[in-house]
Amino acid sequence: MKKICLSILVAASLFACRKLDQPITKEFTENAYWRNAQDGLDALTACYEHLSKDDYFYGDEALSDNAYNSGTGLLNVNAISNGGYDGNNARVKDTWSYYYTTIRRCNEITLNMDRVPGIDSALKRRIVAEARFIRAYAYFQLTAWYGDVPFYLDLISIDNSRTISRTDKNTIQQFVLSELNDIRKDLPANTAQEQKDRGRVTRGAAIAMSARVHLFRSEWQEVVNDCELLIGKTTDGAYSLFNSYSGMFTVANEYNSEVIFDLQYGGSRTNDKQRSFMPQTITALRSVLVPTQDLVDDYIMTNGKAINEAGSGYDENNPYMNRDPRFEATILHHGSKVTDLNGNVQTILTQPGSVPSTNTVDDQGASPTGYYFYKYYDRAATNYASGLNLILIRYADVLLMYAEAKNELGQMNAAVWNQTIQPIRKRAGFTDAGATEFNAAWDKAALQTIIRRERRAEFAFEGLRALDIRRWKIAATVLNRPVRGIKVTSGAFNKDPKGYIIVENRLFTDPKHYLWPVPTVERDQNKNLSQNQDW
Repeated sequence: MKKICLSILVAASLFACRKLDQPITKEFTENAYWRNAQDGLDALTACYEHLSKDDYFYGDEALSDNAYNSGTGLLNVNAISNGGYDGNNARVKDTWSYYYTTIRRCNEITLNMDRVPGIDSALKRRIVAEARFIRAYAYFQLTAWYGDVPFYLDLISIDNSRTISRTDKNTIQQFVLSELNDIRKDLPANTAQEQKDRGRVTRGAAIAMSARVHLFRSEWQEVVNDCELLIGKTTDGAYSLFNSYSGMFTVANEYNSEVIFDLQYGGSRTNDKQRSFMPQTITALRSVLVPTQDLVDDYIMTNGKAINEAGSGYDENNPYMNRDPRFEATILHHGSKVTDLNGNVQTILTQPGSVPSTNTVDDQGASPTGYYFYKYYDRAATNYASGLNLILIRYADVLLMYAEAKNELGQMNAAVWNQTIQPIRKRAGFTDAGATEFNAAWDKAALQTIIRRERRAEFAFEGLRALDIRRWKIAATVLNRPVRGIKVTSGAFNKDPKGYIIVENRLFTDPKHYLWPVPTVERDQNKNLSQNQDW
């Protein structure tokens, strides 16, 4: 799947290129496409091509308190984060049109596969099931960001697209869940998937995605039910934590035991976003997507305590000592060492006045927070173009969704802890019993804090935080804080009372900003599209 040369397609047309001796006519386009199984697979490739993109994967991190994006790059997500946007924002417009293109491509398959003569029935069902998964994923993304959206399963005409109204988000999400449940029977378990099909949707992906939708809807028992199909089971797929946290995000370890579903890159499809988040001395471009001090502060100590807890051992003058091992695997800080694309080891210096000053906070092209993301840095990239797959769902998420749901149901105990958080932390490198063992004195509220912090550390720079803070209804708190950078003692910086750089002030209005506005261009063309509250 990763090595397929992906077609360039138009949403309103059919999909494949033909041999040169085939006539290119209207009759051929409409009536002669669905000739064989390969036509269906080619059309399905077009759906995978439009599943998601790196702008969203990385840009979503800056829609949370984990990251800051300076300027208008990544489709101007910074304007969303600081509250200075409307229905003309580039990301707001792009996400709407992008996923409706995805939906149309999938509808082409669901409506036309019965026309393919002589196709193996199991293969046909699998192709349709994969398309239904991608369509369900697209509809979930639309409802998560916009709430109510237009909903249809046919090849809507241009005229109809100008009159269709919005459907209640709950109705659409119920459809998504129904689809994810119904297609399982037609999808293979990952253990039965042929190597050439790696990267395609599996039964485990449908189950894990269902759990994620239930999680978003706070349907805790349903989350438990889905996760229990995958935890310690093999019928619907065999998954386990990969043995190396940092090694998981490398080309050498793609398709490892933890990956449930990922966004495929490689061959002719690459992404160059690491040029936006690594130091400019590594990737020769300005660093504009960077971690915040708030994210750094949320990494616990190796003894399991938060930095502000009594007995944590945190030293503000030596802040990176004895921290969660995932911190060093995710973030570069002052004094970090990294091997560049030429094989040279660089020491990254971010404090003002350091020599050389190229990566310091007082350099125009450097990170304004004094931190850089390290996870997903691909040293195998050629000319900065990476073919590294981006993981959308992994087994650690199943474990943490399960832990969160069990806690919300009042059922978190040592046994659940030992199934979920304990192995995740041990894999990360924790050895202190204070971090790995369950404490019976923790109540539900304390465990909620621990689990939420665990999600943040485990999935930092994987795009999950943006929807987490919205479903927890804490976005109005964490996105109304200033974006902070490192603590400095010199230089002309805007600083808080403790000396931490203030990069930008953000604004998040409740309830307005919990949903994006329907794009202005869409409402201009369709007067039946209502608008979200306060927009």
